[in-house]
Amino acid sequence: MAADVAEKSRKSAQKSGLAARLAREITGDVLFDAFSRGRYATDASFYQIMPLGVVVPRSMDEALRALAVARDEGLKVTPRGGGTSQCGQTINDGLVIDVSKHLNRILSLDVENRICVVEPGIVLDDLNRQLKKHGLWFPVDVSTASRATIGGMAGNNSCGGRSLRYGTMRDNTLSMEATLADGTPARFGEVPRDLSDVNADATTLALFRDMLDLGAREADEIADRFPKVQRRVGGYNLDALTPRNAPNNMAHLLVGSEGTLAFTTKAELKLWPVIRNKALGVCHFGSFYEAMDAAQHLVKLKPIAVELVDRTMIALGRDIAMFRPIIGAAIKDDPDAVLVVEFAEEDQATNLQRLKQLTELMGDLGFGWTNDKRKWGGVVDITEPALQSGIADFRAAGLNVMMSMKQEGKPVSFVEDCAVPLPHLADYTARLNEVFARHGTSGTMYAHASEGCLHVRPVLNLKLDKHVKAMRAIAEEAFAMVREYKGSHSGEHGDGIVRSEFHATMFGERLVADFREVKQRFDPGNVLNPGKIVDAPRMDDRSLFRYRPDYRVAELKTKLDWSAWPGAGGGFQGAVEMCNNNGACRKLEGGVMCPSYRATGNEKDVTRGRANTLRLAISGQLGPDALSSDEMMETLKLCISCKACRHECPTGVDMAKMKIEVLAARVASHGLALRDRLVGYLPRYAGIASRFAPLANLRNRSVLLRNLFERFAGISARRALPAFRSDVFAPPAEAVGPVDGREVVLFADTFNRIYERENLDAALQVLVAGGYRVHLPKPVSGTRPPCCGRTFLSAGLVDEAKAELDRLVASFAPFAARGVPIIGLEPSCLLTLRDELLSLRKDDDAKTVSAHSLTFEEFLVREAEAGRLQLPLGAIAEKALVHGHCHQKSFGAFKPVEQVLRLVPGLKVETIESSCCGMAGAFGYGSDTYDASIEMAELSLLPAVRRADQATLVVADGTSCRHQIHDGMQRDALHVARVLAISLDRVKTDARAHSKTNPTTSSHKDIPNG
Repeated sequence: MAADVAEKSRKSAQKSGLAARLAREITGDVLFDAFSRGRYATDASFYQIMPLGVVVPRSMDEALRALAVARDEGLKVTPRGGGTSQCGQTINDGLVIDVSKHLNRILSLDVENRICVVEPGIVLDDLNRQLKKHGLWFPVDVSTASRATIGGMAGNNSCGGRSLRYGTMRDNTLSMEATLADGTPARFGEVPRDLSDVNADATTLALFRDMLDLGAREADEIADRFPKVQRRVGGYNLDALTPRNAPNNMAHLLVGSEGTLAFTTKAELKLWPVIRNKALGVCHFGSFYEAMDAAQHLVKLKPIAVELVDRTMIALGRDIAMFRPIIGAAIKDDPDAVLVVEFAEEDQATNLQRLKQLTELMGDLGFGWTNDKRKWGGVVDITEPALQSGIADFRAAGLNVMMSMKQEGKPVSFVEDCAVPLPHLADYTARLNEVFARHGTSGTMYAHASEGCLHVRPVLNLKLDKHVKAMRAIAEEAFAMVREYKGSHSGEHGDGIVRSEFHATMFGERLVADFREVKQRFDPGNVLNPGKIVDAPRMDDRSLFRYRPDYRVAELKTKLDWSAWPGAGGGFQGAVEMCNNNGACRKLEGGVMCPSYRATGNEKDVTRGRANTLRLAISGQLGPDALSSDEMMETLKLCISCKACRHECPTGVDMAKMKIEVLAARVASHGLALRDRLVGYLPRYAGIASRFAPLANLRNRSVLLRNLFERFAGISARRALPAFRSDVFAPPAEAVGPVDGREVVLFADTFNRIYERENLDAALQVLVAGGYRVHLPKPVSGTRPPCCGRTFLSAGLVDEAKAELDRLVASFAPFAARGVPIIGLEPSCLLTLRDELLSLRKDDDAKTVSAHSLTFEEFLVREAEAGRLQLPLGAIAEKALVHGHCHQKSFGAFKPVEQVLRLVPGLKVETIESSCCGMAGAFGYGSDTYDASIEMAELSLLPAVRRADQATLVVADGTSCRHQIHDGMQRDALHVARVLAISLDRVKTDARAHSKTNPTTSSHKDIPNG
């Protein structure tokens, strides 16, 4: 015991001294607190190793300085990019150096020769966005392209879905610059075997000579034992050193070395022309075995990819909103598997000819739509680019779709990417399924059928010892089969902790000794990422697992319904543990997730980082009361509850909902801050404030009051608060519009009612003009109008929110029971009825109200598609620039906004490809969050508005969005209801101008899809 205490004391002192030294020597982030280290303790594998500390350098010089400091201190160093490795490559107990935030530039680009030089932290998608304008791309198109860094891809020798044509990372890496563990910089590129004319120092030349000598010495062993499949990324690439490959490219020894040999500073890459034309054939099979057997024949048509999607993935995809329409369009009937065959020749006519040949080939192989199950099948042609992109997105999300299972057992990566020659693929998969069955489980399979490299994951619960033992047995049996077929046990995702242990059985002891010799020669002090490729721990060492034998989550009291998931807190544990670290939340463009990460680039501010912190907190790994601690509040501070992760996270991590639970725990233990009190209770004092509007608005006009509010309430003096008004919206009657009109309920939310009544007035005008009978129900209890409780939820006051929702349900339920739609203007309020309401109540009244709740635009689209919408609309502008509210996007409710606006004659609708506006309710008003709010707005929203001319309408449904646009650009944005009302008024104005008393009514039966 005394020895343990002494060791802990020594490590603490070392950590403190190291952190202080690093902070003196670099300007980047130096993170040694438990919460930060915990966020870097995992990657996308099932392992967890707590690092001593983390450095996020601002320059490559700082990164190398951190490496030098760690070497002086006798510490391990692990380079890290996106942290999406599936085998545990990017975790260790030393110093982690995160290159992804700052070291991400293109250093040079030679368009004519198709070559670029990049820093290791650049993300593949970002690289390709910059290359696209030159007609080029880097084609190692891994499914994690939105967050995978080039350095990480080189470390793992990534392959991508189109390696059949373009090859692996190794095939597309021309040279690398790197620094050895001892600080020696070197350029690794093509060299002659006599090393003549190699411009390098004596240390580097001696290293190269030793490596080439090793290659010559072991050439026969390498030729005999290295698998003859393209998808071989296991061990070190010793075959790059043999005389057969002369001249030898020394960079190919670094590729696939998983950061164990040198610290990469630059990579020179081979580029390709962008794909301009594509055609997909979705080959359907009634038998999985037959699909696997067919792959060897399909590749003869020279596609650039043949990708497998199995029955399980199809079924799971149908349950994910963003993929449901894609599957509906591409999948016919109920196949056991499909193979997506992609042709991408320059000439589209050639692609279409190949599609025709594909159908003929399927027929020649005996498949037909009317055959029995074993030979049932055929081809669905996909030539529409948007659907092609959707299928690609679905396939790329394959791993995460599989991981979306809401149960303790999950598909586990360990025989993830074995590769076998295509003629053996069907037998291999059949035998593998038999292995799974023998161990009481089943597996999921998808991905690269064209390469004989399927992503195979048996479903296991690694919290259970018996399942860990099953994993070990399955691995040993699977790898034995791979050896039998002369395949590779590591076909794409590298070795890490999962597979390094098995190199001796795969390559033989002699080659493993060679691997160890290479590591020793490059890194004699064992500084760089030890325990990977050579001298690895056992893959089933549970002390290294994310869920160790002592992993426990104590029972905790929660406020919301988490019953869809297993575990403590009524399922809260299971919901948190859904995060598998896949890192989809780190994407920099496309969709909304994650706005705060896009603004800061910090792991703390991404959904994955928050989920990891929550998991560590509820399992006691961050100390007592971590869930409600100041550090947890700091972790969640920039989470704006946009709900993008609810929709875009492939495993369904809903951080906005989780944040409510954390805030509730915080309120219970620490009470309510003044700012949260002012925000949360707004619906209850807004009516009183409106009666004294000039006094209530005095703060906006007084510098002194602004400063006092900032000091005592944390509300930024740089923001004007929404102005109260005395003429708040008051229903003219409990119902307006034609007595015999179709009934609707208009939900007059607090924000529009108090601050922007024009939107409610406009909505009434539009609905009445459309012939609807609009109900404005009075509250069943009290005098205040119904409220969704949104502000209370944002402050963690869940009980108060429920009280508000109870009042709302009581008022709206009688209408919903009759099938009357409930229409709302403010997305965050209306969609609370579709989301949090059902997390607080499960009774029939609540379910009925939720089911009948529609945004204003959703209702109008539904009516138009049913042929019931008649609105006399006139031309008002040539163009509308539209920003979508985050919650609209999360619930698939944004497209109707575009569709409704296109009803306005002559109006061109352009959508801003924006993430969150950054205001996010009260977030943008915080003195501590104001800067982040503006940074989020400046990512895309404000620049787009800045470019728009004054004649262009700027449209935004969200109250917060409109305020952000006004504050950032001094420009008024309109709710769609106001746009339609103005369009209605234009018809009346034109009619009066032309002395017409009966304007023509246009009937809109079809909504354009745009």
